[in-house]
Amino acid sequence: MKQRRALITGGAGFLGSHLCERFLAEGYEVICMDNLLTGDLRNIEHLTPRPDFHFHHQDVTEFIHVAGPLDAVLHFASPASPRDYLEYPIQTLKVGSLGTHKALGLARAKGARFLLASTSECYGDPLVHPQREDYWGNVNPVGPRGVYDEAKRFAEAMTMAYHRFHGVQTRIVRIFNTYGPRMRLNDGRALPAFMSQALRGEDVTVFGDGTQTRSFCYVDDLVDGIYRLLQSKEVLPVNIGNPREMTVHEFARTVISMCGSRSKIVFQPLPEDDPKVRQPDITRARTLLGWEPKVELSVGLERTLAYFRKRLDLVPGGG
Repeated sequence: MKQRRALITGGAGFLGSHLCERFLAEGYEVICMDNLLTGDLRNIEHLTPRPDFHFHHQDVTEFIHVAGPLDAVLHFASPASPRDYLEYPIQTLKVGSLGTHKALGLARAKGARFLLASTSECYGDPLVHPQREDYWGNVNPVGPRGVYDEAKRFAEAMTMAYHRFHGVQTRIVRIFNTYGPRMRLNDGRALPAFMSQALRGEDVTVFGDGTQTRSFCYVDDLVDGIYRLLQSKEVLPVNIGNPREMTVHEFARTVISMCGSRSKIVFQPLPEDDPKVRQPDITRARTLLGWEPKVELSVGLERTLAYFRKRLDLVPGGG
């Protein structure tokens, strides 16, 4: 039987590298494409000796050429943390628009199935809770987070247009907060910030009063949901995330305790347009994909902590 081939853009990033592993495990030949703006070759160095894994150093906002057939294109290239898209606003907009267009064009040319990595940020600072896929969101298009939120909303519209007009088999996953090994220590998101500060014995910084909520999904669960979605027939967006909701303050205390740290929590002003609540309604994922998260928070945090301890020993200053 002919080996299936998948292109994963952003494949050297946190999520992308775990997807590369999963698709290799499923018997795919994997082409990993990344311009390394926020990706890291260390995330995939254990895969590079494999004959069924190929790395292409390329910006997906430019013309993409991949020789030979493709069965799947998974578009995960994008800065994905508030610190990243505040530092790279133009690149974030370009990869969501031009990059999505190029990746969709390749999928169309190859007759490949296309999966877009969208985000819970499409819901903005939501007025509906928990968030269901039929909620259109509350997004500030001209705020500092708008470059990411609107890039992803545009990418969803572009994906649906290619499905409806060109007949491309498309899938859209809306990803909620995800954590696990290979997160960047200095990317500014809650878990890397809390864990790095706690392990160094520094004050742990919570923005706002800490009552805002998040829902944290372990990366293996997320990847499983994404793989199931690709294999499904569902065209409309599907939330993949953990519906267990907790306050940011509670999460900070949990991380400090797990690290065995004496760090104190300090509060800083809440960034503009930071969502007050975030919790996925995963009814569609349960019904359509037979998926729900399985990894308990304590187990996932232990695995992530082991990775952070190792990296903090290797990287002076943790960056």
